[in-house]
Amino acid sequence: MLDKLSVWFASSLPSNETGRKSLKYRGEKCLNCDHPLDKSDKYCPNCSQLNSTKKLHFNDLFNEFFGSIFAYDSRIIRTLKVLLFKPGIISKEYVEGKRMRYANPFRFYLSVSIIFFLLSGLLNKISELTQDTNNKPTAITSSNIKTNNDKDATLELKSALKELSNPAIDSLKIEEKLNEPKTESKLRYFSEQELATMSFRKSYTSRIEVYSDFYTENKDLKPSDALAELNHQNSAKNRWLYKKVMDFDFFINNTDFAYNYFISKLPIVIFLFMPIFALFIKLLYIRRKQYTYMEHLVFAFHVQSLFFVLLIITLFFDYFLNTSLFTSLALFAFLIYLYKAMRNFYLQSRFKTFVKFVILNTLFSILATFAAMGYALLSFSMY
Repeated sequence: MLDKLSVWFASSLPSNETGRKSLKYRGEKCLNCDHPLDKSDKYCPNCSQLNSTKKLHFNDLFNEFFGSIFAYDSRIIRTLKVLLFKPGIISKEYVEGKRMRYANPFRFYLSVSIIFFLLSGLLNKISELTQDTNNKPTAITSSNIKTNNDKDATLELKSALKELSNPAIDSLKIEEKLNEPKTESKLRYFSEQELATMSFRKSYTSRIEVYSDFYTENKDLKPSDALAELNHQNSAKNRWLYKKVMDFDFFINNTDFAYNYFISKLPIVIFLFMPIFALFIKLLYIRRKQYTYMEHLVFAFHVQSLFFVLLIITLFFDYFLNTSLFTSLALFAFLIYLYKAMRNFYLQSRFKTFVKFVILNTLFSILATFAAMGYALLSFSMY
């Protein structure tokens, strides 16, 4: 009896809902999970699906699609606002259960890291194209050649060709070439047989020395041609090693490209280190029993998301002003932000927070340095 009265009361009340949310389309059973519903139930309390029996139309899918996008966008804006100007507060409210107002921390981190990765790669490609355009030699066209008339130009061309085809001149040039003083080669050469008799470390370093010296004097040769000139085995390992010598020389002479290349891989390194970062935090706050490991991980993701947001902002300034000053300022600002976030989230005194801040950054910097070196070597080997 009460159920019937509630249904009648809900249906008799005026409703501002239109479309699929309209009261006239509400059913008595969820179409998704078969959970019993009342007319007053706008959404299923079991699975959260909209209580509607209305047939789908194009405008329904269109509105739901953009509605979900704008709902996520509103959470992103709110997340960015709190993340930037209230260090640690977003993590505190999220673990307390206020989650619908903010973007998911893992999804948000993934979004900003991908944006940073794509933006860094795009600016890197633009820099490469600009550098290639500036270094491209000017093509010789007819507009570059100034002659009095076409007849004089034709006569000059025939005279030059006749001079080049003169056997006497050719033999003279060859003799001059043979009489030129030869520069002494600085190549430290080791044959395959000599390298085979050395220890693994000595053989490896000696081979690199040979390839490095040879590449310095013969930069126009491909790895396979260079190995043939050196009379070394044309194996995949030797070709790869010679290619790495070429790449290393390129990186040394193009430090900006090398910097952008390794910076673009930074999101992967940090993402892999995130669980370790959270573990360090848990060990530092081991007496704070109210925080679980996952809550420490949420804090870590929020902090590192802020780090990428700062880098995204500074990328534009550094690129257009051709400097790295803003990136340095962003790193300094991030350290201050991390201290404030730790203090606001864990609610400890300034002294305790500062001591733990120093310990955390010291340990993380040591391990991150080794990880970055290992990742740099790995990414360089795969370049």
